[in-house]
Parts: sequence; structure tokens; C-alpha cells
Amino acid sequence: MLKVENLRKYFGGIKAVDNVSFEVRENSITALIGPNGSGKTTLFNLISGVIEKDSGKIILDKKNITNCSVNKISNIGVSRIFQKSRLFSNLSVRENLLIAIDNEDLKFWKNFLNKNKITREKESKVKKMLKLVEMSEFENKKASELSYGQKRLIELGRAILNPHKILLLDEPVAGVTPRLRNEISKLLTKMREEGETILLIEHDMNFALNLADNVIVMDEGKIIASGKPEKIKNNKKVLNAYLGE
Repeated sequence: MLKVENLRKYFGGIKAVDNVSFEVRENSITALIGPNGSGKTTLFNLISGVIEKDSGKIILDKKNITNCSVNKISNIGVSRIFQKSRLFSNLSVRENLLIAIDNEDLKFWKNFLNKNKITREKESKVKKMLKLVEMSEFENKKASELSYGQKRLIELGRAILNPHKILLLDEPVAGVTPRLRNEISKLLTKMREEGETILLIEHDMNFALNLADNVIVMDEGKIIASGKPEKIKNNKKVLNAYLGE
């Protein structure tokens, strides 16, 4: 589904992403782990077009998206949640989810007051998503009134509703309660069973190893290990990278 070849991004003398290559298989969960500053979020920013690469290639579903804009990459099929909340604080939960269905936020804003834009089909999709993330009772609450964990659930809902081929999730359970972490894990597992392809960044190694089909480990901009969770658990390079932190 996703193929990254020899990707590089340097910031001055810092090798944030240093000749990185890997593949994400369709209908799977791939976890990208590593200590702080290892290059994980920079790699996500390159894949989603937020920053430009120095060299390398990114292929999504056999299409070269290496030099595409953020909007084009989104339209081709990359849906992402970021480390920090990007919900519209003054809009309700329902309205935030409706935006995702339109895929283009600016287009939605231009037509937001046009009731013809909000169809029964879209309302139905929002209702189903609220039920899926167990947030139905918060439908009319403003995003600013939600807890951090609740915001993460709505952002995950937005990412799923946004038409896509692959989900890029940047620390989806960072800062959430143990109960919500468990619910998000169940939700991601269910999504994989229904055919979703997910690439997620997770600082919590245990969460990632218990969830993922495949794991990629980064340190200082490089991939130092990759493979099945069982293989990663006992890898000395991985343990040293985390213990050294």
C-alpha cells in the first residue's frame, strides 16, 4: 500500500530522516516507534507533504506522491491525525465530523451555511462514527469543552471519515486515560479487521507491540530494526535505544 524509498531530510547538520526505506502492507497495522527525537514525526510530515524531502521517493497504492501538495496527497488517500489537537474549537463535535466527510475544509467552510451541503447520508455517517467511538452523547458539545482523550477520539473519527486509503496516526493514545487507551486499541483492531491500513507513531512500546502486525524502530533518523512484534521485543538495539533515553 505504502512504499518509502531512501527518504532523507536534514535540518542543517541534523539528520532527521536518514536514508529511510520501508513498506506498509494493505489491511495491516504498522507501528513506528523509537525514542523522542528519532525522526518519527518528521517522517510523517514527509509522507503527508507537510515538509519537502531532500531526496527519496514515496509511493502510495502504486502512485508516486513524492512531490505532491498536502491537499493532493490527502485527496489521493492519506488521512492523518497530528500529535496536537486540530479540531475546530468553536464548532460542535457533529460539525467537526461533517467537515471531515467533505475532505476539503475550505470548501466546507464556504458552504457551511448552505443546508443542502449537509445531506442525510452525511448525517448518517456522523451518527455511525459517534457510536463507533462511543461519543454520541457529546454530539452537540463544542470541541473546546471536551477532555483531551475525548478530543483524540473525535480526531480519530475525523481521520476515518476523511476518504482515504491509509491512516497516519501520530500518537493516538498519548495523554489519554488507561480506559480510553484500551478503547482506542479495540477500535483500531476492529478497523484492521474491516480492511483498514494503518501506520501509527507510538512512544509507548508496549502499546505498539500489543497492537501492531509489524513494527519499525527508528533512532537518530535511521531504521535500526523492523519486523514482527515478537522479534522486536528482544532486539538489543531497540532496548538500548529506549534505555539509553
